[in-house]
Amino acid sequence: MNLTAGDTHYAIAPLPRPELPVHGSPKYFPVHRIYCVGRNYAEHAVEMGHDPEREAPFFFQKNPDSLVMDGAAFPYPSQSKDVHHEIELVVALGSGGTDIAAADALAHIYGYAVGLDMTRRDLQGEAKKAGRPWEVGKAFEAAAPCSALRRASEIGHPEKGEIALDVNGKVRQRGDLSQMIWSVPEIIAHLSGLFALKAGDLIYTGTPAGVGPVQRGDRLKGSIAGVGTLSVSVV
Repeated sequence: MNLTAGDTHYAIAPLPRPELPVHGSPKYFPVHRIYCVGRNYAEHAVEMGHDPEREAPFFFQKNPDSLVMDGAAFPYPSQSKDVHHEIELVVALGSGGTDIAAADALAHIYGYAVGLDMTRRDLQGEAKKAGRPWEVGKAFEAAAPCSALRRASEIGHPEKGEIALDVNGKVRQRGDLSQMIWSVPEIIAHLSGLFALKAGDLIYTGTPAGVGPVQRGDRLKGSIAGVGTLSVSVV
């Protein structure tokens, strides 16, 4: 059923669907869900106090309306005094399915972007200690800054290349996509065994070492070789 905000079918006016711009195109990419991979770089696993061995990947979600566009502001969230940056490669799916084989995964990818998995680290830490879900630490408003998408048909499928984040012009995070514990095809294969993936899904693929706190007034600039850049200011 195709309905618009003006249709009397709705009891209240529906909110706009989250979307991302597509580089070099007037069209926008409609976002369905946001999945995130935890601890997908060995050095980051170590800095978070975990074993860097290749354990099975695990996932959490962010809300699609938590997206923040390139050049926009990231409002420092409430109830936290320790908000961290995590620079990540973002995968955008153009088609979905269940139990997708790793060998077939790349065919489902529409494009790639640069993302930030912003985290209320203190609230996440409290949830971990209590054995509770992470939503309060990961799924708050504006927690998912993301650049415009670059189409895979344009840039291919990056397997290596620098991923970095500068804060106020100083390097905070720097790594290489080749350092991922689980590759993008492997991530899609695992994730599609747990969820029915859909066109419009985004996957944040994990962060390299160097995560740390941000303060109001900070300017963050992330980059991934061959994919693009992302700039946000903390307000």
